[in-house]
Order: sequence, then structure tokens, then C-alpha cells
Amino acid sequence: MSINVNQKTLILGIETSCDETAAAVVENGRIIRSNAVASQIDIHRRFGGVVPEVASRHHVDQITLVCEEAIEKSGVSWSDLDAIAVTQGPGLIGALLVGVNGAKALAFAHSIPLVPVHHITGHIYANRFVRELEFPLIAMVVSGGHTELIYMKEHGSYQVVGTTRDDAAGEAFDKVARTLGLPYPGGPEIDNLAGNGKPSIHFPRAWLEEGSLDFSFSGLKSAVINYIHNEQQRGHEISKVDIAASFQESVAEVLVRKTMMAAERYRAKQILVAGGVSANSKIRLEMEQAAGTRGIPLTIPPLKLCTDNAAMIAASGTIGFLKGTRADLSLNGSPNLPIEAF
Repeated sequence: MSINVNQKTLILGIETSCDETAAAVVENGRIIRSNAVASQIDIHRRFGGVVPEVASRHHVDQITLVCEEAIEKSGVSWSDLDAIAVTQGPGLIGALLVGVNGAKALAFAHSIPLVPVHHITGHIYANRFVRELEFPLIAMVVSGGHTELIYMKEHGSYQVVGTTRDDAAGEAFDKVARTLGLPYPGGPEIDNLAGNGKPSIHFPRAWLEEGSLDFSFSGLKSAVINYIHNEQQRGHEISKVDIAASFQESVAEVLVRKTMMAAERYRAKQILVAGGVSANSKIRLEMEQAAGTRGIPLTIPPLKLCTDNAAMIAASGTIGFLKGTRADLSLNGSPNLPIEAF
């Protein structure tokens, strides 16, 4: 479906899929007028991970405040908005319901169209704040429980060509970090440690069947955890920095090689990297080098747009709005929402 992406739009995005309550106003799908985020990281850190019920309660406390902040900082009024875009899924159901019902209430109160957004498409469209998308493209999404390769032939078209069969990369980062005694979230902690270490320990790489674009990080996670436990049981002092560097290199090698395989197979004109794990310095560097060697343009969002935020939801919602995607007041959160539905 051909759409005019240069059409003037003003979209309020709302994101509450996990532990960030966020609202943002985005102009024309590419200009961030405001981006308000209420983070819960400090709250969940003491539990070693996100507690769904706690997250939902904090979303209830913050949803009105962040929406008001986003409108105020954007310099626009409710009547200026073309639509409200909200994350429908995937995510924690209690958290999703807060955002969905908040968005429905605002859309009803101000007579504004409501646009449902798939969370992963939001991460993909965070790249549009960096540069315009060029099709066909391959998007590598590494976010929380998702590690996926997505082929896009045009705006709003998503085909999953590779996915994780067990643990996603982000889950492996968090579980390895927990075993090393590092605080939540584990990804940035491992990245910081790895910068001071050497990848001197050979951990496995799961390539699966020849030519497969799927991922598997469960074996790697188990291998790292077993190595740590075995060394401790033998009374050996472990090098956290070397373990972090070795683990990180294994993840990066698999992600990069499979992304390049997909780009070549689908003759991609552009590669996108998106999601919280795309903030990892090793993965960013290896992706840049591999794409550069092949002469394929690579786009990665700035660090502040890699993690969950509402600007990305508004950016994806802009495409949905232009496609004519609308929801009524029966819209519900969907924790396992398939991306192909969009």
C-alpha cells in the first residue's frame, strides 16, 4: 500500500508495555516535539527484574502526568493532534491495559482518532528519526524477549524471517548478569564490564541448521552460567570482565552474521538495528563494520531511543495513521500480538 509519508501529521504516542510510562508528540513521523518518560528501573532493581503488578500500579500513577507533560512541552494543544497512537502489544498485560485505556479515554474526550501500534514496529521506526527508510530493508530487533529479523518491502509491511527459538538475546544478558551478581538491568552492566575484559573464554555460538535465520541463546546462557558455577565450585577466582567480554562477543557474532545473511538473501538496501540491546557498544560496532564491508547503509537509533519510549510509538503510529489504521473504544491490550497483524 503506497502512502504519502511527507503528509503533515501531529501524533501523540503512549507507551506502557513494560516498566516505562511514556508519552511523546511527534511531527510528520520524524520530528520529536516532546518525549516524556517516567522510568521504573530503580523500583524494580531491588527485585532483580520487572514485577508486573508493581509496574502496572506505577503506570496508573504516572500515565496522566506524562501525557500532560508531553502536550505541555510540545507547545501544541489537544485540538492540534491528528491522532493518538498507543502500544497495543506485545508486553505485560496489566501494563498494556493502563496505556490502552488511558489512550481511549483521551481519544474519546478530545474526539481524536485512535491508532493501535505494535511495540516492535515502534522500535523499528525509531530509526526514522535518524534517516529516512529505504526499501527493501532488513530490521534486526533485539528487545527484551524479542530477537527477530524482519523484512520490510515498504512502509508498514512486516515479514518475520528469523526469530528466537528459546531465550532472546536480552533475556540471556539479564540472566548472565544476575549470575554474575550484577544489578538490573543487566545489559548495560555487562557492556561496561566487557570494556575492561578480553574475550578469552570460548562460549558456544548456536548457528542451527545451515542457512537458518533463527536464533537460540539458551545454550549460550547455560554454558556461561555453568562455567561460572564450575569455576566457583573448584575454588577458582573468576574474571567477571573476561566472562562479560566473552559472552558479549558470542552474542554479537551470531546477531551480526545472521543479519548480514538476511540482508544479502533479501537484497536489502538498508539495515536497521533496533531495541534495547542495540544500545550495546560491541553489537553497534560489529554491525557498523560488517555493513560497511558490504556497502549496505546501516541505521541505529541514538541510545536514548533504543530503550522503550513513546516517540517511537508515535513514529510508527504515524505510518498506521497514514495507512488508515484506526481502533474504536473496544480496543484491548494484547500481550502476544503478532507483528504480521500490522
